[in-house]
Amino acid sequence: MAAINDLIAQIQDAELRNKIEQEVNRMNKQKKFGLVFEEHLPECTPLYEMPVNCGSNVALKSGNINDVYRVIAINNEKALCMKEDEQAEWNIADLVVVAKFGEPIYPYLKQIDSVCNAPDSDLWRKRCEKRKTFRLFFR
Repeated sequence: MAAINDLIAQIQDAELRNKIEQEVNRMNKQKKFGLVFEEHLPECTPLYEMPVNCGSNVALKSGNINDVYRVIAINNEKALCMKEDEQAEWNIADLVVVAKFGEPIYPYLKQIDSVCNAPDSDLWRKRCEKRKTFRLFFR
């Protein structure tokens, strides 16, 4: 705030300088510290391993992740998508399923490797990696 006060001090017109100084002081009193959500935009999370199905919310992999379309129909590796009054058709390979802000996402562990310490023993370590999906997988 020292920089803005220095800039205000450089204003030649005394009346304008006083008005701006009063407004800046008023803003400083109203300023909230910590998390401020005033300019918060809805967020989407891409779910790369989820299959694209009818009814899924999708976005283009190469586009803005917040441009969300709903899949209406799938024909021959092409997905017919709709966003408000706009319809478009893309290859399924160019789309990614997204979860909008507030939708539940359930994590699961996926085995990616295992280490055999002793082949005669049942004590094995499994290397897992955390994934996000809409469903819980149990084996």
